[in-house]
Amino acid sequence: MRFTPSFLDEIRARVPVSEVVRQKVKLRKEGREWRGLSPFNAEKTPSFYVNDQKGFFHDFSSGKHGDAIAFLMETEGISFPEAVERLAAMAGLPLPVESPEQRESERKRASLTEVMEWAADYFRKQLKEPKGREARDYLDRRKISGKMQALFGIGYAPPDRHGLRDALAARGASVEQMIEGGLLIHGEDIAVPYDRFRNRVMFPIQDRAGKVIAFGGRALEKEAQAKYLNSPETPLFHKGETLYNLHNARKAAHDAGAVIAVEGYVDVIAMTEAGFPQTVAPLGTALTAEQCALLWRMAEEPILCFDGDKAGLKAAYRAVDTALPHIAPGKTLRFVLLPDGQDPDELLRAHGPEALAGALRAPLPLVELLWRREIEGRTLDTPERRAALERRFQELTSQIADQTLRRYYGRELSDRLFHLLRAAGAANRRPRAPEARQNFRANRGGSAFQGRDGGVSGPVQIGASLANSPLFKGVRPEVSPRECLILLILINHPELLADHIEDLASLELESPEANELRDLMARCVSSPAFGEEGTGGDIAEAIAEAGLEPFLARLRRMEAHANLWSVQPEAASADAEVTLRQVLSLHRRVWALNRELRGIMGRLAENPTEEEAARLAEIQTELSTLDGTEAALEGFGTMSGRAGRIL
Repeated sequence: MRFTPSFLDEIRARVPVSEVVRQKVKLRKEGREWRGLSPFNAEKTPSFYVNDQKGFFHDFSSGKHGDAIAFLMETEGISFPEAVERLAAMAGLPLPVESPEQRESERKRASLTEVMEWAADYFRKQLKEPKGREARDYLDRRKISGKMQALFGIGYAPPDRHGLRDALAARGASVEQMIEGGLLIHGEDIAVPYDRFRNRVMFPIQDRAGKVIAFGGRALEKEAQAKYLNSPETPLFHKGETLYNLHNARKAAHDAGAVIAVEGYVDVIAMTEAGFPQTVAPLGTALTAEQCALLWRMAEEPILCFDGDKAGLKAAYRAVDTALPHIAPGKTLRFVLLPDGQDPDELLRAHGPEALAGALRAPLPLVELLWRREIEGRTLDTPERRAALERRFQELTSQIADQTLRRYYGRELSDRLFHLLRAAGAANRRPRAPEARQNFRANRGGSAFQGRDGGVSGPVQIGASLANSPLFKGVRPEVSPRECLILLILINHPELLADHIEDLASLELESPEANELRDLMARCVSSPAFGEEGTGGDIAEAIAEAGLEPFLARLRRMEAHANLWSVQPEAASADAEVTLRQVLSLHRRVWALNRELRGIMGRLAENPTEEEAARLAEIQTELSTLDGTEAALEGFGTMSGRAGRIL
């Protein structure tokens, strides 16, 4: 039986090599690869490796190398057709029927692929013609360089109704082929088929082998009915089963150990040019289960980077529903929701690659998005409503196929709900003393927040739950909750210091003692003797020698009463790091707002303008709303299930 290249590619895409190999070899994850003892030679030290991203195994002891088909042939002594038949069954694919019709279908497919390549070539040439000037101007405005235009094969479809049709016909393509490839619009009421893409910037869509299978076109006319237009479903193209830039991103994702999914073509191109070539995008639809499978072949925890608006959040929530039945240990999704309603391209142009890199360094786990969606806007003031939410969580977790992961998700959500309801009950029972509703002053007694640089802003109010919390008791006023939390996390989890040395060095603190403790930890981590063994003891000894033990004792009193599991020394390091990143982000935002506010106030004193006054009010409003975010510090932590939500 003859197997077509497309059929073999589909098998390789559906069945990871590790899934085949682990039936005979006990594999252990090691970085981005699997490792085990050679099935071909007796050995004590594992020298057999499997790489799912690259789709092969390699045995250093015997020199054998190949894909899943080769592995079955080598280990079971079966023929090529038998190995393919076995893998097809695992992939759930029916074996092709070798018939004249099947051979003709494959011939047509190969021919259609050639026609699509001709179309891509035509569009690229049109972009360079005088009529492509408007398209070139658009690409210039979007900062898409000539290098990226060449890499992604960007072209231009002129407004002519028959330009593409006539050009392809001159190369030998039939009208039937152009219709089958989705290049022409036809119908019973259309006497002469005409070009589907007209006056559009063209983005070729390629399969995993890099062959053009479809197109996406961006309209240049403002009144166009569809801003973006994709090819229809064809024998080559099934939009829910491929990803834009998949062929380029596969190797980059393997090298980086990560893959990023964004929402649009231009976002992918901008990300690639900014140094994130491991970026792909769905094709005008919500993320599908098939696309999740493609992402998981490239990385265990793909990052979905969505626009920071309501539509982006909605897309993230849909992705949660799509992925939930398919997640498993070592196979999940993480999410980045960009700030200020921006998409990746806008963020890169406004703030540069480092801003995007910073967002990508702190993705939210899938369980966090699930939790946020389900509690958003809910009122839990009656037993019935609480029971309804608990039942909803049970329904959601029941979709998870992996039994162990299902149990952990159930426990995580149950713990979060418990802490949420306990916090709500405590808030309802707590006396509403007048002083608990007073504004929190971050300076030593002034009426406004004053930074180290002297910047003055409006008051930063904090929520009643945090204002009344024992978290503040026994701590001198000049030590803010954020400063205490940052310092406590780093003291209790010194293993985080090396990864956050830059954050520590640039940290702006108000308390002189806090600054002294910060500098001391920075010196410790910079010491050649700093390492995993004895790290905590070294820092404790340095604190004692510096005379900072009384200050640390005050911080410990906060720790003793705080409802922050992730700050405790026994908490998981990953939990502590999640909390640290969140508090650092909040802290930097407050300082940045104060710096900006100081400048505005200085300018207003010299030359008052309505624009500056409006910005002053915006900053003061944002500072005052930070009370809710700061109050949520009591609920930080996502991995151990010992705390509530992250804002």
